[in-house]
Amino acid sequence: MTAAASTLGTPAAAQNAASPARQAPGFYRYKVGDIVVTAINDGYGERPLEGFIRNAELADVRKAAEAEFFPKDKVRITFTSLVLQTGGKTVLIDVGNGDLGAPTTGTWMSNFRAAGFDPAKVDKVVISHFHGDHINGLRMKDGTESFPNAEVVVGTQEWNFWMDDGQMSRAPEAMKGAFQNVRRVFSPMGSKIGRYEGDKEVAPGVTAISAFGHSPGHSAFVIASGNDRLIMMSDVTNHPGLFVRNPDWSAIFDMDPDAARATRRRMLDMAATERLQTAFYHAPFPATGHIVKDGNGFRLIPVQWS
Repeated sequence: MTAAASTLGTPAAAQNAASPARQAPGFYRYKVGDIVVTAINDGYGERPLEGFIRNAELADVRKAAEAEFFPKDKVRITFTSLVLQTGGKTVLIDVGNGDLGAPTTGTWMSNFRAAGFDPAKVDKVVISHFHGDHINGLRMKDGTESFPNAEVVVGTQEWNFWMDDGQMSRAPEAMKGAFQNVRRVFSPMGSKIGRYEGDKEVAPGVTAISAFGHSPGHSAFVIASGNDRLIMMSDVTNHPGLFVRNPDWSAIFDMDPDAARATRRRMLDMAATERLQTAFYHAPFPATGHIVKDGNGFRLIPVQWS
């Protein structure tokens, strides 16, 4: 049968399903030893390249973006969190934008369910830091709690900064909404919230790593089982095409740019030197691969889809 005849013989519903506007659910499963990892995509947002990087000339940023085949004059930032099945528990690391992100976000829960998970059966949610794209999925804008039976654990330093009324009063006006959002999400949870420190196990096989700079208490995580290890970088980098290749650039989101750059170099060098699999919150889906050194920077080599 010719290709044309095949198309003509295809039911309309099947043809519509092949439209670029209709994608398969955004989840991807892989293993770290005995731990099953499922990456869950929450869509993407876009920002202009101009003003996105604080300490680089716009012409250099555009050149780097062109080399990565970005859309002209903007960067598309994806959101991917992890579900871990470890020690008989279902553990989340970050939870996406909920229903408070850009119109091109908000796919997290449908992808989570498509991957076979039930939000009522989540045992623990581990939060890397308190920026809205990582925490808003905990509570919808109508106040509904997304994971009613889960313990939520947060970094002590992150909590102490964002829940401090003095810090909120001294914050620039543009940041006050972020402080208020943290209170919107967490205040109703009361005693359900636990704390963790850096270099401590937060779930079976999952250890928090202090990775300050992007935010005052930002954490990354090492996921280990047997001889296998995965580093979840969280927001150590934004889009790897810019910040893995140019680790000394500072994204507009980095609250302490100097500390963020130092953390980025340290962690990328560790991943490259030890040949560790790496996951990112803002890398193109499925947001995992390996880091190699490349001149004064690094490159992300994505996993082979399997």
